Amino acid sequence: MTCWYEGPLAAFDTETTGVDVETDRIVSAAVVVQNGAGARPRVTRWLVNPGVPVPAAATAVHGLTQEHLERNGRWPAPVMEEIGRELAEQGAAGRPLVVMNAPFDLTLFDRELRRHRASSLSRYLESRPLCVLDPRVLDRHLDRYRKGRRTLTDLCEHYEVELAGAHDAAADAQAALDVVRAVGRRFSGRLERLSPAELHTLQAVWHAAQARGLQAWFARSGTPELVDPAWPLRPELPAAA
Repeated sequence: MTCWYEGPLAAFDTETTGVDVETDRIVSAAVVVQNGAGARPRVTRWLVNPGVPVPAAATAVHGLTQEHLERNGRWPAPVMEEIGRELAEQGAAGRPLVVMNAPFDLTLFDRELRRHRASSLSRYLESRPLCVLDPRVLDRHLDRYRKGRRTLTDLCEHYEVELAGAHDAAADAQAALDVVRAVGRRFSGRLERLSPAELHTLQAVWHAAQARGLQAWFARSGTPELVDPAWPLRPELPAAA
């Protein structure tokens, strides 16, 4: 029987105007679908004119300028609809979805749906929720004592995964998918008996524990930053009074 990490997987990634999931916008996105390890992937890309200024700091990361997006990007509303339907299709097919740092990409996408479609990610996934695999959460739990950063670039280097064109949504999605397969193989003794659905549930617990540990570290170092324990999607903020 084929282990889940050798079987069908999909991956989702975005590039954005910044790092605030409540206010920043998607400028590009990609979904990569691979029906088995080594199979040729199907890649769907979106380029978005966010309708707001694109900071130079964001352009420095992903290379997408305001002028390029205004000229070549599509309006957000139809793009968010298409992405929502694509993710719903992956959920309906029972295909696990790889998302590196899922609370960022999935929460920001949820807020875009609320902003442009008067909807939410959960509404698109009513028929069957996503089963998410987050390489950062998996790696932090399975190799918790390894020192060093755990960005996608770092994980690719550690697991000997090629990352061609970092900060391109399609390239990052493919790399995250490949890292998850590599994690599965390296820790097969601990993972092969778990289904992706069981791993989804466990990752929520693992991420919460990781968040508590990071929050404690921030407290000891005098850093005021708050760490959200929610995974894979942060709850919507209450409306301001």
